[in-house]
Amino acid sequence: MDRLQSMRVFARVVEQGSFAAAGMALEMSNAVVTRHVADLEKHLGTRLLNRTTRRLSLTETGHAYLERVKQILLDIDDADAIAASQSMLPAGMLRIYSHLGFGQLQLAQLLPLYAQQFPEVTLDVTLSDRTVDLVDEGFDVGMFTGLQKFDASMIARKLGSSEIMLCASPDYLEKRGTPTTPEDVSQHACLNFAYEQLRHHWTIVSAAGSLNIPITSKIISNNGDLLRQCALAGMGIVIRPSFSLGDDLRSGRLVRLLPSHHLGWLDVSMVYPSRRLLAAKVRSFADFISAQFPHPEADPWLSA
Repeated sequence: MDRLQSMRVFARVVEQGSFAAAGMALEMSNAVVTRHVADLEKHLGTRLLNRTTRRLSLTETGHAYLERVKQILLDIDDADAIAASQSMLPAGMLRIYSHLGFGQLQLAQLLPLYAQQFPEVTLDVTLSDRTVDLVDEGFDVGMFTGLQKFDASMIARKLGSSEIMLCASPDYLEKRGTPTTPEDVSQHACLNFAYEQLRHHWTIVSAAGSLNIPITSKIISNNGDLLRQCALAGMGIVIRPSFSLGDDLRSGRLVRLLPSHHLGWLDVSMVYPSRRLLAAKVRSFADFISAQFPHPEADPWLSA
């Protein structure tokens, strides 16, 4: 008895609603289909299907068994796809979507390393802050931050949690002084995102709780890199996720303010449509990116 084949036949009989229809779909005779189901029931020692001249129905045991069988068959197909993809050379066009800020400041550093390992893959990269549908727009993989939505049916691998912090340039702090409490921020020029909830107040959080601090915006923009450049030029205090600040903080071009405080966290995730039958180019990229972020529960950009 080929138990795996019998499982496939049983699942197809239920899907098609009859032995004859399953036989046509599987290109088997009605007798062979019937024998597979009978052999499976004999092996299990229980009836899976109630049969009448007009219809088939699952027994209670059949219902429970079918759910497990479907998962087993999916897992087997997935294992076959992994083996097949690993035996193939990643090649062709890989279409990548990324959140604008993450793409400019993190992905841009990683893509040359990936391209060096997989020279037969051509990279087509789109950076944007707008909402995208990966499937409808033909993307193979996407890099999303916590403010962006994606279909819950997608496969998502978390890369890390990025802390949103306050920063300013040494020149600005020399002229205006360094805030030592959240309340001090109200006396400073703020470089602000064009989100309604941030226009007039910043909610600054510490272990002791959160404070809603009124702020004065020196500039408002929907582009984080523009705000970063203004902060580097000494215009005021900016709020940025850690993934966009690593080089600036290490070089001293920007200084973190109120280091025991922050304005929240942004999860960064890699998203792709399906784990099953994944093309070699997509699987190679997904595995490469995941390897760069081995501790997704942490903030990898603060310690990088």
